[in-house]
Amino acid sequence: MSVVLVVEDEPAIAELIALTLHHAGHEVQRAEDAVQAQAAIDRALPDLVLLDWMLPGESGLQLARRWRADARTRGLSIIMLTARAQEADKVAGLDAGADDYLAKPFSPKELLARMRAVLRRKAPQAADEALQVGPLRLEPATHRVFCVREGEAEAAIELRLGPTEFRLLRFFMAHAQRVHTRAQLLDRVWGDHVFIEERTVDVHIKRLREALAAADCAALVETVRGVGYRLVDGSAGG
Repeated sequence: MSVVLVVEDEPAIAELIALTLHHAGHEVQRAEDAVQAQAAIDRALPDLVLLDWMLPGESGLQLARRWRADARTRGLSIIMLTARAQEADKVAGLDAGADDYLAKPFSPKELLARMRAVLRRKAPQAADEALQVGPLRLEPATHRVFCVREGEAEAAIELRLGPTEFRLLRFFMAHAQRVHTRAQLLDRVWGDHVFIEERTVDVHIKRLREALAAADCAALVETVRGVGYRLVDGSAGG
């Protein structure tokens, strides 16, 4: 399941897209203009944005450019949706930072296929692919985690994590900056077939922070009051 932000000001089109995505198993968030879209992005980063070009006020093109210029949102997966089907328009959309461009009208099957392709390209799917977020580096192939501060390459600290904490950190690093509820973490890290209480997540978060504290990295796992947890890169306060 992916979290998809649909930025579309035409209610009928937005509803059709939302139904298509719900039926395909995705979690859908909706915004009708640039202000609502930016507010949603500020709350938590989605896995993918379906972004209409023609929006009231600030255009989707301007939004895409702004997100690509911001370090926090630079890696957003964006598919531009528009009735403008000329080649010059497509080039403009891609130049603004869209990963793909879909001209209206489009079929639900084509939309889902384009989404799968973009998510596949962006996701760190390879089992051996190392992940780096701020000073943290996780190596799945060797099951090792290091904290390396800039300018201190020779002083890398290896962290000792239990199996569950390792899986939890790996998920956080693969979805950095995203806020996750306890229920989402149970589903993604433990699997929805495992019947354990949501408060169990808090126990493992505590253990993860204790392990990260050995390298003064515990603060990278943030509590978002009333929502859940997220991993930040440590470059700014969250």
